[in-house]
Amino acid sequence: MITCQMPREFSMQLKSAWVIKIMETSGSVFEFRLPDVGEGLEDAEIVGWKVSAGEKIQVNQLIVEIETAKALVELPTPFAGTVLELLVNEGQVVYVGTPIIRIQLDTEKPSVAQTTELKSERTEILVGSGPRNEETSHRKRATRNYGTKVGAVRSDAPKPSIPKPPILSVHEPRLEAPDSINSRVIALAKPPVRRLARDCGVDLLSLTGSGPEGSITHEDVLAAANQMKDVANLKETRTPIHGVRRVMAEAMVASAFTAPHVTEFITVDVTSAIELLDRLRALPEFSGVRLSILSLLARAMCIAMPNTPEVNSFWDVESQEVVTKHYINLGVATATDRGLLVPNVKDAEQLNFKNLAKAIEEVVDAARTKKASLNQLTGGTMSITNIGVFGVETGTPILPPGESAIVCLGAIVMRPWVVGSQILARKVCTLSLSFDHRLVDGAQGSKFLTDIAKLLQEPLALIAP
Repeated sequence: MITCQMPREFSMQLKSAWVIKIMETSGSVFEFRLPDVGEGLEDAEIVGWKVSAGEKIQVNQLIVEIETAKALVELPTPFAGTVLELLVNEGQVVYVGTPIIRIQLDTEKPSVAQTTELKSERTEILVGSGPRNEETSHRKRATRNYGTKVGAVRSDAPKPSIPKPPILSVHEPRLEAPDSINSRVIALAKPPVRRLARDCGVDLLSLTGSGPEGSITHEDVLAAANQMKDVANLKETRTPIHGVRRVMAEAMVASAFTAPHVTEFITVDVTSAIELLDRLRALPEFSGVRLSILSLLARAMCIAMPNTPEVNSFWDVESQEVVTKHYINLGVATATDRGLLVPNVKDAEQLNFKNLAKAIEEVVDAARTKKASLNQLTGGTMSITNIGVFGVETGTPILPPGESAIVCLGAIVMRPWVVGSQILARKVCTLSLSFDHRLVDGAQGSKFLTDIAKLLQEPLALIAP
């Protein structure tokens, strides 16, 4: 679970929202609205309820887990009471400010009433917990159609009726009567029914009519169309796109069509690097450290960056400035069951090889086990991705938004290689570098890539303190 550490200010805001809602609700029944958990997010998915109707809850007890576009967040309750009703089902996406749970507050706790009196003249509310601007909401729904937005979902809400399709008033030419030369079988159906069958892809001759004299009706056609749809659905799986996967897709599209990408390739003899890793794994001081060619490549990127700082820069569109960063928050592309995440190691250039390898292991494991923090998932300056683990030899990676360079590590394979005057079997791999051509020109990108390659070919400098 990607858990966010909510700051003290957020907890105070959350409690204020509860108090204000108590004043607005008669008696001691309270409806808790979905709060804005940070960064102005508009909606969240209800991942799982940790309480149920009729359950007694205590102060600071976690009641629900939600997924925003950034992370999974567990929401606590600042008051004690009894859960009356869960207003939103698991798996539904709701807007900030939507009531999600109804609670009967404990009347025996005077501190709640006193707090309410202290807040009686308060007008501020938590972002998103007040009334929504309907015009704005409709505009957002029209322009960002990536999931069904629901309001308060109540168990007693009436189910929407499904209207029957309108009768189609289309005049068709009369069918010719069969003659002795070319007889045809014609289904008994009115022209509107025939038009509906054509629109639905239904063969009238395959139907048995339920109308007068065995004629085919609208209902017969619709029933056949629904049956065809049910059969087609068995061959398809539809998965709603929201949360991290939605944000990842939007970010990749924005990056691909904003930054002019250039990709360069170089093939490297990594035999010495593999031999070095084998020797290090046998040393006691590296016991328990996950060592790999990726950790050597990450260290090489940190050492090579100062010679070409353009690969660690950022194009600030608003201020029209190039921001060169003299620190490296190294992102590591990680495949998870929630989609691609790129957690990053803060100040990676300050770590030696052993500590960098351990830091990479920590952020990758946190992302895969849903424990990565927002801090780990944001603020990257340059990235690395490993497609070699899938047996792929090379690729053209897309830049994470706001970064100017990403290095791709391909699969390590045995190939004939010229060493001195001999042709030997060596372990080689292909590195690819994608960079933002607004910030990095061809000479700078080429130098950065060749510097990395040289460090991997002669890797002793990578493990220096």
